[in-house]
Amino acid sequence: MLNKIEAIRNYAKKKLGDDRSGHDFYHVERVAKIAKQLAKQEKISDTSIIEAASYLHDVIDDKVVADVAVEKEHLKKFLKELNFPEEDIREIFEIIENISFSKELDAGKAQLTLAGEIVQDADRIDALGAIGILRTAYYGGHTQSPLYDPKIAPQEFKSKQDYRQKGTVINHFYEKLFKLPATMNTKAAKAEAQRRMQFMEEFLAEFYDEWNLS
Repeated sequence: MLNKIEAIRNYAKKKLGDDRSGHDFYHVERVAKIAKQLAKQEKISDTSIIEAASYLHDVIDDKVVADVAVEKEHLKKFLKELNFPEEDIREIFEIIENISFSKELDAGKAQLTLAGEIVQDADRIDALGAIGILRTAYYGGHTQSPLYDPKIAPQEFKSKQDYRQKGTVINHFYEKLFKLPATMNTKAAKAEAQRRMQFMEEFLAEFYDEWNLS
């Protein structure tokens, strides 16, 4: 019989396997791996909640699913069938419902458990670096957003509704991604976020050099 985390991994793979927005199964698997590394730095021995929330954080995301309420009910039923205690199910939902950047635009930064802070850090780290660059471009294509327009300045979003309006792919670096390192919760995540952001800054410098040749 599969253990709980393996069953959750398979659930996430089934739900996200066909995603073409950059929030696919490989994304949540990377988040789970990053989160386990951060948990080790924080000397956390039991990572079951962290791994579960890492794998499940996008299976109820409105960018990915058609009906959030229905997917929440499916997920609660699934976790109960795995015999997760009610308090663990509550914590998993508390994490996956409150870690997103867009949620903070409306409600401010949530008060998370250490497990929640680690999952949030891991998710945001995966939005940075080389993979972050590719995911940004990939999501821009998915939403049919322009790559770049020098006449369109980056925006300062005040709400989730505003944030979901189409911008350019390059502006997304300034509107969200370069803000993420300052939001990291753990020391290890802050260091990794800074390292990855530096790579992205170097990429953009090259991008502008190439763009301005035309």
